[in-house]
Amino acid sequence: MVEAKEFLQLNKEEAESVSRLTIHPHRLGFQCSFYEDFALRGIRVDSVQPGFVSCTFRVPPRLTDKSGNLATGAVANLVDEVGGAIVHVEGLTMNVSVDMSISFLGTAKLNDELQITSKVLGRRGSYSGAIVLVRNKVTGELIAEGRHSLFDKHGSKL
Repeated sequence: MVEAKEFLQLNKEEAESVSRLTIHPHRLGFQCSFYEDFALRGIRVDSVQPGFVSCTFRVPPRLTDKSGNLATGAVANLVDEVGGAIVHVEGLTMNVSVDMSISFLGTAKLNDELQITSKVLGRRGSYSGAIVLVRNKVTGELIAEGRHSLFDKHGSKL
């Protein structure tokens, strides 16, 4: 723990550089948050149909691990975001993730182009389920399969 704390300490120059940063408050609903911009920048929506969405995403350096693979946390984030988008109702707040189960079946490397599809599995009241598949767009290799359960606090019926 001490080593981790020392590693994260800023030197004087770094501390001064960070202190000069201007970070404006996030305007919910009007712009992407830092997190969304960092994690999803570059995602492209290719097709939208009722209960289905297909996206393309090229693996950027910022989301790779030390081995050069798309980080598992980045995959989990894609499952969360694309799975949540499929059941989102425009004009209402995002649904709450209740459960996610992800099977990691392969790896994606830096600059690999991925196809991410999400399909609604069903709805019962305020509870929705989606399946998200992450594939290498060139080889067709399945990188991950995620099941995402969400709760809609507004009780919307689509």
